[in-house]
Amino acid sequence: MNKESFHYFKAKFWPYLLIAPQLILVIIFFLWPAIKALQDAFYRSDAFGIHYHFVWFANFRQLFTDSGYLYSFLITIFFAAALTLVAMAAALYIANKINQVLRGKSFYHTLMIWPYAVAPAIAGMLWRFLFDPAIGLVTYVLAKFNYPWNFTVHSGQAIFLIIIAGAWQQISYNFVFYLAGLQAIPDSILEAATIDGASPIRRFWSIVFPLLSPMTFFLIAMNFIYAFFNTFGLIQVVTEGGPDNATNILVYRVYTDGFIGLDFGKSAAESVILMIIVGLLTILHFKYIEKMVHYK
Repeated sequence: MNKESFHYFKAKFWPYLLIAPQLILVIIFFLWPAIKALQDAFYRSDAFGIHYHFVWFANFRQLFTDSGYLYSFLITIFFAAALTLVAMAAALYIANKINQVLRGKSFYHTLMIWPYAVAPAIAGMLWRFLFDPAIGLVTYVLAKFNYPWNFTVHSGQAIFLIIIAGAWQQISYNFVFYLAGLQAIPDSILEAATIDGASPIRRFWSIVFPLLSPMTFFLIAMNFIYAFFNTFGLIQVVTEGGPDNATNILVYRVYTDGFIGLDFGKSAAESVILMIIVGLLTILHFKYIEKMVHYK
């Protein structure tokens, strides 16, 4: 490459000055809150946050002996796994079908991307309105089939609703990556498999899906992160963690214990544990699942 295409700064402070705004944002909104949460996890305070006293690991011991917190942990793992499976499977199926469409592809692309632009709180309002026990359209249809629906009472219905609602919004994100991966697969490979007598299902599982493994590997991590952190607004609007703590996942528990229960030390300890859990899951994901990825 020609050296004239590069720009060299005569003053050494210019590169640091240019990245300073981004560094300031990272420090203010990421590093400082993380350090503050780690510090508060070892303290207990009064309800007004005025008087603090150091308690070492008492907040963490309280969590690990709390059956409610352990239940929230299991619910979070189940919720994240189910949401990831539903969102990725639906996105792959839709992307595969749209990739075969000859006319109107751009229309379908736009239609599929729209849900991702909806804020989680707004998406929660839409789904709550559809499944509202009193005035919901879906509730009315289910009543015609003599199926009683009331997610404010039945915990199984509540967890099912937030899984479907969260997956609906995440399908758009997965769809973009899967469609790009499908369009990158050479037609000659699929044509050769067709000539050899491979059925559409055999072509998909033996050729298409292995070639999409890098996309799948990346999307598993992103969907788990989405389920652990970005579904707070959805749960707040739809179920508020109920009924009977059936949808009180870890990120929502951090909010209820800290901002409602005013137990800031316990809430900080929960946020630290949540970050450790996500970090460990990411490490295990890269260590074991990456071995099944085919990059060629």
